Amino acid sequence: MTAGEDIAIRRKKLRYRAWHRGTREMDLVLGPYADTHTDSMDDSQLDRLEALMSEEDPPLLTWVMGQETPPDHVDKAFLAEVIADHQARVGK
Repeated sequence: MTAGEDIAIRRKKLRYRAWHRGTREMDLVLGPYADTHTDSMDDSQLDRLEALMSEEDPPLLTWVMGQETPPDHVDKAFLAEVIADHQARVGK
């Protein structure tokens, strides 16, 4: 496999994982984001998405909804990008 094929497979797996999280609410936040952005993401950006997706859904949902502040280990800038994308999509 070439490097181009590796990143294409990685992107495809991330899109699948984004839509099959376990909670529908997070599927609807991360799925459309992944569909729209993964094809233009490089390895470091994909790493950021993977790190965010490694978080459990219940706390992640509270961060997206602004009910709680994410802990320090969370990439808050990237999370803000995902939230802004979701809000633009739903018109809020």
